[in-house]
This record gives sequence, C-alpha cells and structure tokens, in this order.
Amino acid sequence: MSKYILPVLIFSLILYSLFKRNNTYNSFVVGAKGAFDLVLTSFPYIAVIFIAIEIFNVSGLSVLFADFVSPFFELFGIPKELSQLVILKNFTGCGSLAVLENIFSTYGVDSYLARAGCCIAGCSEAIFYVTAVYFSKTDVSKFRYAIPVGILANFIGAIASCWICRLI
Repeated sequence: MSKYILPVLIFSLILYSLFKRNNTYNSFVVGAKGAFDLVLTSFPYIAVIFIAIEIFNVSGLSVLFADFVSPFFELFGIPKELSQLVILKNFTGCGSLAVLENIFSTYGVDSYLARAGCCIAGCSEAIFYVTAVYFSKTDVSKFRYAIPVGILANFIGAIASCWICRLI
C-alpha cells in the first residue's frame, strides 16, 4: 500500500494544478529554481557547521566534554554512557547515530542504555544545524534565545527519556 503513496500524491498534485488552470511545468521549474537558490545561499552556513562538528569529534573534544559534564548529567538521571550522545545530538544527527550504534554494539539493542539512547535520539534535534539553515534564509537577526532554549529542550527530553525508560 505504501508504494502507491508517492505516485498518488504526484498524480493528485497534477490534477489539482490542472483544475486550478496553473502551468504545472512552469510551477515546477520556478520551484526548482527557488530550491537551487536556497542551496546556494545556505551552503556556506551548512559547510561551517559540518566542519566545526568534524573538528569537535576528531579532536576528541566531544569525548572530553562528555566526560566533564557526565557527573552533572548523572544528577538528573542520565547515565555517563549516554553523555556523548546527549551532547552530540545538539550538533549533528549523523554523529549521534554513530554514537548510538556504538551503544548498541557495546551494551546490546535491548539494554536500558540502548532504549534510552533511542529515545534521546528521537526526541531531540540538531540545534546548531537547524539554526544555521533557518537563520541563513530568513531575515531574523535577533535569535538570542533560540539556541539556549533549544539546548534546554533537548536536555529536558534526554532527562525524560532516561526516566521513562527506567520505568518501562
């Protein structure tokens, strides 16, 4: 059934466009041009974020920082083994998935750490990446609270994930 969703959606959009008497091909070309412009204007911001994340990971700073903040995290019920995941998820989705895969291979996929790690990965967002993409394309110049509130929301989500997985 799911293999028909995309063709039905495309066919429905074409029918809607014909019903509204729009030039479907021209609308597609204009949209594609807008997407290309978006890529060109946001690429430098995305490149800087990716380079910074890679430097943070390769230099070992992510591990050192995770070890440094793990006693603070443990006060809120987040195990030391999940500290690096909680920190990296703010920066990168792919890097945090690599950490999660390491948790799977070390502790097993049915362990408390794996379940809590999955919940943390699912309930949080790559704040710095999203901020770079969003604010590079909008005219918002005052985003003073965006990053701290996003990091706080990710941290609260990590606390709730660990507590809920302990109960289950």
